[in-house]
Amino acid sequence: MTSTHLRKRPQRRSEKPHGPQQTAGLQQIRDALPPAPAPCTVEPAPRSVGEEVPPELLALVTHHCRRINAYLARAQHLQTVHGDSMRQWQRLVLYALTDALAHNHLLVGTLAAYLQRQDLDPDLLCRYLQSPDPDRYITREAVQHLDGLTGAVPEEAAEPIRTVVGRHVARDGI
Repeated sequence: MTSTHLRKRPQRRSEKPHGPQQTAGLQQIRDALPPAPAPCTVEPAPRSVGEEVPPELLALVTHHCRRINAYLARAQHLQTVHGDSMRQWQRLVLYALTDALAHNHLLVGTLAAYLQRQDLDPDLLCRYLQSPDPDRYITREAVQHLDGLTGAVPEEAAEPIRTVVGRHVARDGI
């Protein structure tokens, strides 16, 4: 008599990587990321904050996560629209995925710049970023985005677009 219990049926076991193997693989990918082309270090200028997360940071995460999710959903949906055309599919799926990646990098860089500006211990920031240094994420664009988000006055005469977008995210809460 054979058992139908799942643990005793080896053909039912998942072959998906999980646990320490997947974690180690993700860390290898993070370690291989190159530093940003023009990394920035933000000077500490802590603002008094309570125990609650500032609303502009919540709005920042919400805004970029919505954008990232929309691009990822589009990439996934393209198989139904362009599944019969490799040329169209590859072009459009890579556009969607790289747009999602750009939003993700800007989001992480902006949050990292915020924490650096709040004078978070550098070792702790590196641990949070799962990276030996924050230079992979904190770029001039991320600092401009943070300036707009927090209402800081930009150093440039003309306000950079990322500062304007950050201002809109903070104001509209999206």
